[in-house]
Amino acid sequence: MDDTATPRPARASRRQAAAKPKSPATLPPPPGRTRSGRPATNDAAEPGATGDTGLPYETVALVLQGGGALGSYQAGVYEGLAGAGINPNWVAGISIGALNTALIAGNPPGLRVQRLREFWETICRPAVAMPVADLFQDWVTQIAPQSRKLFSGFEAWRAIVEGQRAFFTPRGVLPWLGGKQGVTESSFYDTVHLKRTLERLVDFDRINAAEMRVSVGAVNVRTGNFEYFDNTSGPAKGRMRPEHFMASGALPPAFPAVEIDGEYYWDGGVVSNTPLSHVLAATPRRNTLCFQVDLWSALGRLPENVYDAQERLKDIQYSSRTRAVTTTMAKEQHFRRMLREVLEHVPPKVRESDPWCRQATALACSRQYSVIHLIYQDKEWEGQAKDYEFSPRTMHEHWNSGLQDIGRTLSHTDWMSLPPQGKEFVTHDQHRAA
Repeated sequence: MDDTATPRPARASRRQAAAKPKSPATLPPPPGRTRSGRPATNDAAEPGATGDTGLPYETVALVLQGGGALGSYQAGVYEGLAGAGINPNWVAGISIGALNTALIAGNPPGLRVQRLREFWETICRPAVAMPVADLFQDWVTQIAPQSRKLFSGFEAWRAIVEGQRAFFTPRGVLPWLGGKQGVTESSFYDTVHLKRTLERLVDFDRINAAEMRVSVGAVNVRTGNFEYFDNTSGPAKGRMRPEHFMASGALPPAFPAVEIDGEYYWDGGVVSNTPLSHVLAATPRRNTLCFQVDLWSALGRLPENVYDAQERLKDIQYSSRTRAVTTTMAKEQHFRRMLREVLEHVPPKVRESDPWCRQATALACSRQYSVIHLIYQDKEWEGQAKDYEFSPRTMHEHWNSGLQDIGRTLSHTDWMSLPPQGKEFVTHDQHRAA
């Protein structure tokens, strides 16, 4: 590993230590009770579900969107969280977010940042080494910053032509010729090297031990249905392996479908590029803090040419309307709390005997949710190829952007506390707060 090219963890750690939130004075209610002390309905904590998250929440979730080469931004965010002593007990991801999920959950806390760095330093090297080209790029962009966009395009072209080391390699001309090739060969690139990389860097026994909950989403190619693989429930419980994470990132037609138990799966981003709704809708409901790390911004500039239009299309398509999801979930939680309050005025005997009241009791909930958005902000020189521009220099910049953004976010220490009494769902975004 090139020590001169890696992110600078020592300086970042000092920044994060300064931003480490103070221990909030507001504590969650005892399991099975509301904050007013009244008996809860369906929002009692599940035994063994809570952990030492470092925050006054039963669930602290890290939710990772898909976005290819932009994914090192998420690694920077995680490094900042780890440096601040914040320990998510649920990590959920789609596509590249699923691969980052495997690296986080599949390693002990003290090794997670190291394994993330090793993964990104590995896959961000082209399959064919061209050290002279790397030196020339560094020299030219230093004396002429406007040339950065040109060299970024060159690196994206190299990814298309050469592939990326220990990640994917081109299949050659065969896919372009058509004809029957089989579902696991119907792609422009082969990802067999990615499986070996995950096996080397991830302890799947640790993932399956479920010390941390893990969820990754993929699409069944045959049925078109979106499915989640989870280490605590469903068919994947206790038996997740590299294929589950590779399936979540198998974006066609670049990457092939991945076979799991006789079914074939594509990238979850084909249907939804974020698992946010999966986390927020989980039952039994708990006080939840969710760090939603997005790689695509729904907000953007109007395009001025066809290349800008293509980039803007990707932003809108893969942002998966994250804010729309939070708006919908906020309304649902408000109605659950309203139902909880209404049931307080119904005599206990009626609540127990009336079938509609029993159904209402099952839906009612007074838990509180806080969603903290971290959204990657495009650089001026980036274009529509930003999700497959894997150059080491760009990767380090993405990583450091994530590190800086989580540092600014954690400086808002009140965001780490439970929402005020009467607020069942709140959202925060340091870019909007600035």
